[in-house]
Amino acid sequence: MIAKFGPETALLLIDVQVGVNDFKHWGGENGRRNNPDAESGMLALLKDFRTAGRTVAFTRHNSREAASPLKFALPGGAQLDGFDTVASDIVVEKDVNSAFIGTSMEIELRRAGVTRLVVVGFFTNFCVETSVRMAGNMGFDTYLVEDACATTNRVGPDGTDYDPEIVHQMAVATMHGEFCTAISAHDALSLCKADAPHLQRAQGNE
Repeated sequence: MIAKFGPETALLLIDVQVGVNDFKHWGGENGRRNNPDAESGMLALLKDFRTAGRTVAFTRHNSREAASPLKFALPGGAQLDGFDTVASDIVVEKDVNSAFIGTSMEIELRRAGVTRLVVVGFFTNFCVETSVRMAGNMGFDTYLVEDACATTNRVGPDGTDYDPEIVHQMAVATMHGEFCTAISAHDALSLCKADAPHLQRAQGNE
């Protein structure tokens, strides 16, 4: 069973910024993204967490890389539509993949009494995965909402173009059962209202 998401649970939204949709930058000439409905799941969870008064946390990425579209000084650094932060949110700025490196994220979550994290955002195999791995190792009861995340294709060193859905699914498979429990947006929304006897936690290192 997975217990209901209560006041000890925070929604962590990773890098929901305009620049994630610069597909040519992330995936080359044939750049493309999986899961075009990811934002719908994120927004539904954001609405639910805010309505319930649960903690909401955001990372905002301000890249060190010269060519990155994820810079606050560029249009790509802005939040995607519907993802504006409010005064009660935890908001950290980062310039590396993890939500926890060089930020106040961990201490702010601890101060808010958060022990469980529900993670959504971009990109599944980059900043989401790095943050989920660290959250699990830090002892947070971590849930990856797999269909409320997305990524792009990746081009390997030999020129092979790996489809974004394969990249996404491999990242989810790597995280689930070791660093987190992967669930759907439907199940996450249901867990905001009640226990889920039909689901099982799978997080390792416990």
